Amino acid sequence: MKKAIYLLMIIIAGVTFTSCEKDEIGGTASEALAGEWYVTVDAVDDAGNTVYEDFFGLGNTFLFTYNTAADVATEMYVSDQGYFWDYTIKVSCDVDALTFTSNGDVTNMVETDPDDEVEGDEYYCDVNIEDGQVIYGAATTPSGMPADSIVFYVSFSDDAYPAAYGYSKYKVSGYRYTGFTADE
Repeated sequence: MKKAIYLLMIIIAGVTFTSCEKDEIGGTASEALAGEWYVTVDAVDDAGNTVYEDFFGLGNTFLFTYNTAADVATEMYVSDQGYFWDYTIKVSCDVDALTFTSNGDVTNMVETDPDDEVEGDEYYCDVNIEDGQVIYGAATTPSGMPADSIVFYVSFSDDAYPAAYGYSKYKVSGYRYTGFTADE
């Protein structure tokens, strides 16, 4: 009888340890470039020289980079979700080089009210993102800790400010969002 109880305990223990195994969950193909970012937006000339720091007086805003439904290493989305210009576009990316670009003008289509099913409330303009880059550990957060850096240039077809104020595009730059209050 004791042998049967010991054998039963060994079987139960084996089943318990086997059922505790967990499957490894993989990341997305564009994971190296994806994230939440805390960025500032400066107006710059054609050479990338700053003409106006924080032209709109927004301070730090959020930016999001994330994979597409295709989950491939050659494309991702860049979106500010209305924190600056309200754009979301698909860009080409090179995960190994940590770079991204729109390769010219791309149509932005953001609904002004996603809960509203009214046709025609979309916001259209062409968006151009160039020289996008993520650099691991290159930024320093306000708390003094290292973080990944992001930088790119963006322009919009419906933007009259560059011609009126003598600059050509915007430089978006910042660091990966840490979630710590000291870094905001």
